[in-house]
Amino acid sequence: MSQRTLVLLKPDAVKRGLVGNILARYEAKGLSIVALEQRVIDAALSDRHYADHVDKDFYPPLRDFVTSGPLVAVVFEGDEAIAVVRELNGATDGRKAVPGSIRGDLSLSNRENLVHGSDSEESAAREIALWFPGLA
Repeated sequence: MSQRTLVLLKPDAVKRGLVGNILARYEAKGLSIVALEQRVIDAALSDRHYADHVDKDFYPPLRDFVTSGPLVAVVFEGDEAIAVVRELNGATDGRKAVPGSIRGDLSLSNRENLVHGSDSEESAAREIALWFPGLA
């Protein structure tokens, strides 16, 4: 089943020059880029994107991190795209992610973990509409 999903290559991925490497991993798995944009986001967009986490203790440092520099927002499309992206991303804590995953190979910490991927069809639809309203 073809799906679309949102991926964010966070500021640490951009700063470390890993954007091309990470995008190539998704493409090598058969996913196609539908939309891609590099931008710096503000706290308001971060709060809308991470709406489910705004009241959690870990969120303020996460907001500071994702607003700290440029990131790359991408919409990918392909067979079971949501599950494929989440598998490629690896565990949220890069120190625990399996080798071969993006985080397992490249992430240096839990908070600065290089990538975000939508976790469900509902989240993907909401996030794509937020980041790329012309696609909704």
